[in-house]
Amino acid sequence: MDTTVMIDEEEEKKEIIRRYRKLLRHAKPFLKDNDAKEIKKAFYISVEAHKGMRRKSGEPYIYHPLEVADICVNEIGLGTTSIISALLHDVVEDTDWELEDIDREFGPKIMRIIDGLTKISGVPGESVSEQAENFRKMLLTLSSDTRVILIKLADRLHNMRTLESMPRHKQLKIASETFYLYAPLAHRLGLYAIKTELEDLSMKYREADDYNAIAEKIEESRDDRNKFIRNFIRPIQKSINDQGYAVEVKGRTKSIYSIAQKMKKQDIPFEEVFDLFAIRIIIDTDIEKEKAACWHVYSIVTDFYQPNPDRLRDWVSIPKANGYESLHTTVMTKKGQWVEVQIRTRRMDDIAEKGYAAHWKYKDGSAKENESALDTWINRVRESLEQNDISAIEFVDDFRSNLFLEEVYAFTPMGRLITLPNGSTALDFAFDVHSEVGAGCIGAKINHKLVPINTKLKNGDQVEILTSSKQKPKEDWLRFVVSSKAKSGIKDFLKEEKKKAAFEGKQIVIRKLKQIKLSLNNETINRLVAYFGAKSPLDFFYAVGTEKIDSKDIKKISEIKKETPKKPKRGKWESAEDVKKTIKQVHNTGTADMLLIGEDMDVVDYKFANCCKPIPGDDVFGFVTVSEGIKIHRTSCPNATELMSNYGYRIIKAKWTSQQQIAFLAGIKVIGTDRIGMVNDITSIISTDLKVNMRSLTIDTDHGIFEGNISVYVDDTSHLNTMLDKLKNVEGIESVSRFDLYDK
Repeated sequence: MDTTVMIDEEEEKKEIIRRYRKLLRHAKPFLKDNDAKEIKKAFYISVEAHKGMRRKSGEPYIYHPLEVADICVNEIGLGTTSIISALLHDVVEDTDWELEDIDREFGPKIMRIIDGLTKISGVPGESVSEQAENFRKMLLTLSSDTRVILIKLADRLHNMRTLESMPRHKQLKIASETFYLYAPLAHRLGLYAIKTELEDLSMKYREADDYNAIAEKIEESRDDRNKFIRNFIRPIQKSINDQGYAVEVKGRTKSIYSIAQKMKKQDIPFEEVFDLFAIRIIIDTDIEKEKAACWHVYSIVTDFYQPNPDRLRDWVSIPKANGYESLHTTVMTKKGQWVEVQIRTRRMDDIAEKGYAAHWKYKDGSAKENESALDTWINRVRESLEQNDISAIEFVDDFRSNLFLEEVYAFTPMGRLITLPNGSTALDFAFDVHSEVGAGCIGAKINHKLVPINTKLKNGDQVEILTSSKQKPKEDWLRFVVSSKAKSGIKDFLKEEKKKAAFEGKQIVIRKLKQIKLSLNNETINRLVAYFGAKSPLDFFYAVGTEKIDSKDIKKISEIKKETPKKPKRGKWESAEDVKKTIKQVHNTGTADMLLIGEDMDVVDYKFANCCKPIPGDDVFGFVTVSEGIKIHRTSCPNATELMSNYGYRIIKAKWTSQQQIAFLAGIKVIGTDRIGMVNDITSIISTDLKVNMRSLTIDTDHGIFEGNISVYVDDTSHLNTMLDKLKNVEGIESVSRFDLYDK
């Protein structure tokens, strides 16, 4: 027994050294002076600090910082400072080391990065959403040192790669948070490879069945796909070489997540996704010749294959805001198949793969412009973070809404280029110029034509903003602006106006109470808020200040008994401890024992969520609501990702038991070619063969194609899947799928 342990320890020591040497090999090309010595010191400090600590998988904890450091250098392109910071990123939080020790050993720069990473991990005691608040803290580091956020992304990527060792409910929470927050952030920072892997790994745990089905089909079609790519490349490769270009041409399969999205969006099976892969042509050329080289190679490709003019995307002339540069086109092969072709230079490919960090390697021409575009975006994030009175969840929602949007490019009258999220209006443009210009905007001239402020911008528009000192932002402006700068500018003004009106209202209330010999204290305020049905004291004072509440009615407070119940609080759980208490207090009150809830797998009362209608056998979780107890959702519920990301501590385990005697309502969608007897065949399988009750059946036919929606009562997912399999075998039916039923 002891001998085995010794052998295991020796093997682990060898593995630790092997991973350390791999890290040094990847870092070697840019190491200078004392770099290797400093990395070695950080490595041994981390080994000693984490001695005896193990991850959930049972592996030595030191594997984690080593792998995070390797991701930083090998996949993001960061340098020595980041390697040292990654090796030490958990020592302050998890061990006896203090920030002062880091400062003494490695200096203030690394100490500040470790401090930033440690603050991100800290759990606020009374936050509505721990995850949202932590994410907000992380973004605060953007303006000081971007490396903090890049190391955090590397940390999250390694955690996702090793997520299989975590309990199921934690897998769901971490995967949802990753998909909701970290993947979009990686996208915005130009880290396409990491963004794609984070999306795929999130899907692997959130929608395991769909993920595995697509992964298997990709693997099955690999040989045919590789053969197709070779045949496609052969003629253009020769012609490009003949023109004197040194290029690398390769085929890249689309990510599992993007394939799944296309299947859902277009409602098609895997076999009908025509653009499963893209051809990438990477040109080795000097920076000053890049643009001409990309267009020349494009002309060669289109000599052999017919392009789709509607699918040309030129991000070489105007790069994306995250620095992405490439020329995309979709061409038709001789066999009638569409293929996406991406044309870019080696520098562009490096930036596309490694994003923000890769800009530091290039100092000439467009790279500087791209860097400034990213810096402009980072400045916008900082501006929105400076709005202290905005809630963490409100901030995250606003931030996310701008992450994945494509850009629209417009010009000032003097020719300055302004980049905005797609869908932006003249008012967004005004706020981007300056918050005061936005606040006073009364209209605009787009291409010298007078237009209203809600007019949407198109690429290339020249915009002149018209202002008036009498204009003030209005609440309905929030309905048509899309940029975070415009939204926060309008909200700031409205909040300031509300505070002014509330202050005036408060003075009125004090005077009225004085007349009936009452003072303004917490008890009186609570009675007034409850009596007038206001959400908060601020809303009450605002309503008085704007005359929505008649100040004369305030005197009626004297008629209200002191025992007037306070309006119940809504919308906040103070901490995860409150959730635990709630679970213990809410005992089962008669629901059939189909689910066990919480860490201790207790039998407690619950309800099924109407948004996804779970049935036994579905992968589910519990969510502790404010006023309706515990709601059970499917992990694939359209609301699951947001719930798990913003309210992770209110998510609890839920597990089906075999004790149930209830029929559950489920929806089935069937699509196929119409024929005589089709409806009879469908109803015969459901009612006669399977003895299933139908609640409703609707079928629409259009020129020989029918689509039917059927509501049926089933026992569990196994029962439902049997029905789906039988229906698939009916002559003329092309597809059968489950869909969510919503209560009207």
